[in-house]
Amino acid sequence: MKKIITLALAMILALSVFAGCGKKGEMTVEEGKLIMATNAYFPPYEYYEGSEIVGVDAEIAAAVAEKLGLELEIADMEFDSIITAVSSGKADMGLAGMTVTEERLKNINFSDTYAQGVQVVIVKQGSEIQSIDDITGHSIGVQLATTGDIYATDDFGSENVVEFNKGNDAIMALLSDKVDCVIIDNEPAKSFVAANEGLVILDTEYVTEDYAACISKDNEALLAAVNKALADLTADGTIQKILDKYISAE
Repeated sequence: MKKIITLALAMILALSVFAGCGKKGEMTVEEGKLIMATNAYFPPYEYYEGSEIVGVDAEIAAAVAEKLGLELEIADMEFDSIITAVSSGKADMGLAGMTVTEERLKNINFSDTYAQGVQVVIVKQGSEIQSIDDITGHSIGVQLATTGDIYATDDFGSENVVEFNKGNDAIMALLSDKVDCVIIDNEPAKSFVAANEGLVILDTEYVTEDYAACISKDNEALLAAVNKALADLTADGTIQKILDKYISAE
């Protein structure tokens, strides 16, 4: 009898992890699913392989979902819609190479960091922009609402920043001389440069930052559960294996 009572208590405690403070009183928006909002044009963190969204964030989210006993569903949307989708309950969490910032923390919670990123500058070969200091007065392509957008606007003025919905659109603008450079995360930058002849990344790093999953402020239970899953996946080496799979060592 003691074993049965102990088992019952353990099951109750396990289930309590999934009791959140969301609108439906549940940890997830849809029972049995973990809905991840992303913008799938940010390789190697998320991108399309055929009709499937793959990448660092997709695999980490899948591993987290498995830890939580849930089925992962990925919702692709514009980057600047992700926080709204999560905070309004249309998605459970957002993974999109998203940086933790004080401004974003006003509207959303963030999980523990699972990866680090570096903002870099892409230019055309032969460009007169050879360092960060040379950017002043030039037009800068960025992906809308990303930290590249935020930093560039703060440092160089909104009048010099041209926003695009996708990083690739900013690259196309650079190739057609509609902007003079592009500020974006180093990993997608490497992919874009490899795919488009005549582009180079400046040697100087612009900004370093931490990536994390964004989760609604109304869902402390999911935040705790995701952090526990991330800690377990870090401890057993799963996250590092995923990072190594998609991001080659310099």
